[in-house]
Amino acid sequence: MTEPLDRFKQGLATRRAVLGDKHVDAATAAITDLDRDFQAFITEQAWGSVWSRPGISKRERSMLTIALLAALGHHEEVAIHVRATRNTGASLDDIGEALLHVAVYAGVPAANSAFRVVKKTLAEMAAAEEKAR
Repeated sequence: MTEPLDRFKQGLATRRAVLGDKHVDAATAAITDLDRDFQAFITEQAWGSVWSRPGISKRERSMLTIALLAALGHHEEVAIHVRATRNTGASLDDIGEALLHVAVYAGVPAANSAFRVVKKTLAEMAAAEEKAR
């Protein structure tokens, strides 16, 4: 069994690989006494125990995560994970396929809302890339 400190270190490395240093640095800078334990928990469990597991790729985990977040209506998190597809290898087609599954298994309104979030996020990403040139 992996020790908690090792899970935290692995989780932080995986979180950075998926979400990017800029996102993780901003999230880390925003930690307060209120959410310090929560942030450690998600770094150890979500990133260190689940996202770091062998068996399926980061691309596949990315698609699963986007679908689950969309199905649950967590739009801010959908946008975060759409941005992360730059690092996970999930393509625009992959996102579309994941959201089609959301439509069938979680409902058309959930998928419709998620498609709007994804399109807005992709437009923001394109604008940021254009501005960076």
